[in-house]
Amino acid sequence: MDVRGGEVTIPAGAVDLTGDLLVPTGATGAVLFAHGSGSSRHSPRNVSVAHRLTSDGLGTVLVDLLTSDEDEVDAVTAELRFDIGLLADRLAATLDWLVAERPFGAVPIGLFGASTGAAAALIAATRRPDVVRAVVSRGGRPDLAGAALGEVHAATLLLVGGRDEQVITLNEQARDRMTAPTELRVVPGATHLFAEPGTLEQVADAAAGWFRDHLNPRVYARS
Repeated sequence: MDVRGGEVTIPAGAVDLTGDLLVPTGATGAVLFAHGSGSSRHSPRNVSVAHRLTSDGLGTVLVDLLTSDEDEVDAVTAELRFDIGLLADRLAATLDWLVAERPFGAVPIGLFGASTGAAAALIAATRRPDVVRAVVSRGGRPDLAGAALGEVHAATLLLVGGRDEQVITLNEQARDRMTAPTELRVVPGATHLFAEPGTLEQVADAAAGWFRDHLNPRVYARS
């Protein structure tokens, strides 16, 4: 499959964000990535998952949710990475850009969030319910989405490492507060970062299957 890549600038209120696109020929959907605390669009884990998704015909967008100046501040204070509202605002702005610019065409859109990015993804899904069709969380903190959990309409998959016991509990509690179709899957033997051999591949395969099932262009065209 032919895949084009490129860097883009995305307006988000008073700032511009930098993103990387992977555009497969004839994309059937698009997935916007929300990286976790202290990470960036160059996260090797998210990049690996993005390439797996493009092999299934899904376009991907990996975007830095903080500017370079904000990153410098956050490196010292570690405050902005936990500003879930700010991150959700930036994701919503990126969703608006995707709808307006259509770099992948008129395709259904999903969100993939890691760590604190998962909470921001879920909140962004409530702000753009007609745009976001599915959400996948990798080692996420959906509990940080708070009251927004009950307002999510997008089908949501929660992926957690089997050795990440505290995060399993937090995901179980979040799942029980959600009314959207939600599934929690535990990857045996994996820790929080899914660094163990084969575990990230399981995440990528599960995400690809979830988006394949829920970002269905035929369903999208009728809605």
